Amino acid sequence: MSGPLSTCAQEQRNIQQLSIQEAVAYAKQHSYQVKKVLEDIRIQQQVNREVTASALPQVNGSFSLIDNIKLPVSLVPGEFFGGAPGTFIPVQFGVQYSSTLGAELNQILFDGQVFVGLQARNAAMEFSRKNAELTEEAIAVNVHKVYYQLLIGEQQLDLFHDNIERFEKLFHDTREIYKNGFAEQLDVDKVSVTLTNLRTDSLKLKTQLNNGYLGLKMLIGMPLADSLVLTEQLSNDLIKENLLDTSYAYTDRRDFQLLEIGKELNDYNVKRYRLMALPTVSLFGNYFTNAQRNEFDFLKSGGRWFQQSTIGLRLNVPIFDGFRRRALMEQAKSAVRKTEFDMELLKLSIDNDVASSRNRFRDAVLAVDAQRKNMELAERVFDQTKKKYEQGLGSNTEINTAQTELRAAQTNLYSALYDAAVARVDYLKAIGKIY
Repeated sequence: MSGPLSTCAQEQRNIQQLSIQEAVAYAKQHSYQVKKVLEDIRIQQQVNREVTASALPQVNGSFSLIDNIKLPVSLVPGEFFGGAPGTFIPVQFGVQYSSTLGAELNQILFDGQVFVGLQARNAAMEFSRKNAELTEEAIAVNVHKVYYQLLIGEQQLDLFHDNIERFEKLFHDTREIYKNGFAEQLDVDKVSVTLTNLRTDSLKLKTQLNNGYLGLKMLIGMPLADSLVLTEQLSNDLIKENLLDTSYAYTDRRDFQLLEIGKELNDYNVKRYRLMALPTVSLFGNYFTNAQRNEFDFLKSGGRWFQQSTIGLRLNVPIFDGFRRRALMEQAKSAVRKTEFDMELLKLSIDNDVASSRNRFRDAVLAVDAQRKNMELAERVFDQTKKKYEQGLGSNTEINTAQTELRAAQTNLYSALYDAAVARVDYLKAIGKIY
């Protein structure tokens, strides 16, 4: 099915022919909303690297250069230098320049919080991915609904063309009957008014379709200058396909999966705060070399440098933190319970969504069948009324009434079709099978 005429003044750059699933796939690849949540996944990847870095050796280098502009003065007892007891001689100790170059290493051997953080990395990454899937699902739902709306609009436009052709013929026939003296000018004018209204409504629908195509392009991230062609046909088979299996599971829903991962992360928090009570053990070491000069000649060869190095083990034992750890752990336990309550509430909500959407879908399909038969009946009534009018056995009023009823039946059919399509999408979303 071809889309409407170009809605942009720019030259068409590309023609995209998309089925409903291809439109959804295009949106997942090009939608800026999806691109944003994919950046969240990349952010989480870097956060995981940050957590991993805490468990790796930490090495820092340092360099210092000191100019003792005024050396400190110390008072030394005079008798040290042969002076009188009780006297003091001012003496300056040190050199004017000193420099130190070295490196320090720290390695965590055991830290409960760090190890729990390492264990939680996969769950945190999966949480970000599931958030992205939820965004993709929301976009898929909207793409389905807008796509179906455009398909119905295209079919309505075809019906407008059929009605216009029907009334153009009626207008021609009425004028001929008027010329032969078997109709009034009023009859010709009434048909002309109806024909003009049909043409005007057709133009309005074209504009709505053009705007609808722009909206769909924006939703899926397609350049507005591209031409979009919808390749599906909205039919009863399309509405009812893949709905034979009405079974569902809570775990099929992405929002339920997200809560499960959230509970897992909250469990890690409880574990992390519990392990805060354990000692932490780390290994440290350093190596420094330093030199002292009265002249700034550190870069000259042959100068003496003095080395220093240490290695050690550090044990930190938490003794009393004012009950901070207990408060944090109780908060984490409450977060776990809240998530469990959310999961139970969501189960009830899923059951309600499935039951209500299934009922709406069933009723909508029945309405489509009824409205289709009603439109076929209205078409037969119009055709018979038109034949009676052409044979001089009916009035123009009957023709207008039959046309009004036909248009109402057509409108009701396509409204029922769209309701059924939307109900199908809502049902698939409720059972977690919208893709």
